[in-house]
Amino acid sequence: MKVWNPQGRATLVGSMPHKDRRKAIDVILEQVPEIPVWPQLSAYPAEQMMVQYLEGLPGLRWHEGRVWLQTDDADLDSEVLGFYEEYLAVEAEPSLLGESRFAMGEETGRTFRAFLERVALRTEDCVAVKGQIVGPFTLLTGLTDQDRKALLYDERMKDVVLKHLAMKARWQLTHLQTLGKPVVLFLDEPALAGFGTSAFITVSAEDVEEILRQVVEPVRAAGALVGIHVCANTDWGLVYRAGVDIINFDAYQYFDRFALYRREFKEFLQRGGIVAWGMVPTLDPSAIEKETAESLAAWWAEQVQSLCDEDLDRAAILARSLITPSCGCGTLSEPQAERVAFLTRALADRLRKSVFENS
Repeated sequence: MKVWNPQGRATLVGSMPHKDRRKAIDVILEQVPEIPVWPQLSAYPAEQMMVQYLEGLPGLRWHEGRVWLQTDDADLDSEVLGFYEEYLAVEAEPSLLGESRFAMGEETGRTFRAFLERVALRTEDCVAVKGQIVGPFTLLTGLTDQDRKALLYDERMKDVVLKHLAMKARWQLTHLQTLGKPVVLFLDEPALAGFGTSAFITVSAEDVEEILRQVVEPVRAAGALVGIHVCANTDWGLVYRAGVDIINFDAYQYFDRFALYRREFKEFLQRGGIVAWGMVPTLDPSAIEKETAESLAAWWAEQVQSLCDEDLDRAAILARSLITPSCGCGTLSEPQAERVAFLTRALADRLRKSVFENS
């Protein structure tokens, strides 16, 4: 596991409600200039979390707003063969990645490319840059075949999807690396909140760990710090075992569940892991309006104290921490999203000042 000390700096989860790309990027560069993140603008259909990463999959079909893989198509075998041939060619010669099926297209990558152009002009403020991609478990459970069967249960297409997603992540990484800063790349895994329920009764923790590792490991090998974002409760033991560098969770609502894994938390930090505390609420507009940097800092300090011991105080924890919103802002209004970004920066500044100066 790579060691990087974020020192309680702020970043965002990714999605924003804006239609004006320049305005969204302005908000990010103003509020989280040290770890800017390219915004997924969910107002554009091509930039929605799952859709943005489907280009290039064999068997992909669209009709009246529905998307699926046509696994009973007579041409699927040849499409899959073409996929593997291109995948192996890129594995053998990574310079081919840029023009491959794994690149973001004109529409899916429009905001990403605009972000790269803007940040390249002001990297002096950055200590790292952040990207994100839909997580493999979320994609495999959300994308289905023609019979609405999740691809999680189709061994052949599951392998295709995992290799496809790892390459999509590597393509993104190569572009973020041109900015000359460390890159953190998050897997957005909202579906992990459903793991352990009757919806996935036949899926084991070991199955999910292996699914995650098939994307995490090649992206880490390519030079990124890999994070995972889960916006609700899940089996945190599974997440700790998945080989990620950063765990991002909704600390505003689910800290008590996360804190049940106190031993795993301490071991994770000791081996170089980072926790991204989703302390700024995003789901309740009244909470967004009510909370302040002061109230959130007090709430964080109170909660984190339960994880401290003689070897691990608040300063040591904050040194291995990022501060984020609890989830993305794509479903909020623009003023609400901008307040969330402001609170995230203000909270990080307040925690860094109060914890590090008093330690």
